[in-house]
Parts: sequence; C-alpha cells; structure tokens
Amino acid sequence: MSRMGDTGNQGSSGQGGVTETASQVGQNLRELGGQVRDVASQKYEQLRESASDYYQQGRERAQEWEQNIEDYVREKPLQAVLIAAGVGVLLGLLWKRS
Repeated sequence: MSRMGDTGNQGSSGQGGVTETASQVGQNLRELGGQVRDVASQKYEQLRESASDYYQQGRERAQEWEQNIEDYVREKPLQAVLIAAGVGVLLGLLWKRS
C-alpha cells in the first residue's frame, strides 16, 4: 500500500514538473517568436531601404537620359526627326507582321 502512495506522489510531482516544463516551453516559444519578429522587421527595413535606393537611382538615371535626349534634339533636330521616323517605320513593320 505504501508503494501505491509513493507512486501517487511521484505522479503528482511529475504533473507539476510537466506543467512547469510546458510553461518554460511556452515562454521559450514566445521569446523565440519575438526574436523572429525583430529579425523579420530588420530585414524588411533593409529591403525597403534598398528598394528605395534602387528606385531613386533609376529615377535619376531616367532623368539624365531625358535631359540627354532633349539636348541631342536641340543640337541636331534634323537627325532626331529622321531617327524618330526610322524607329516609327520599324515599329510599324513589326506591328504589321504580328
């Protein structure tokens, strides 16, 4: 009978250990979740900043091209018109084929 009582006590102390372990696991998961969220937020910010930088560089490059084209048209208007006409004919031929 005393063995039964001992087993019962071990069971209840084991139950407390399981509860405590489960609590620790839950806490560890919450901490891990917070760390993952922090890392994800940092990566998101890095990607957002990189995308913003690339967008700005592309925008500046497009503005430079626009300025260069405007300068070229002012310097050589006849050549610019002939080039534009040639591109238009080429696109018209390609469009007609498809």
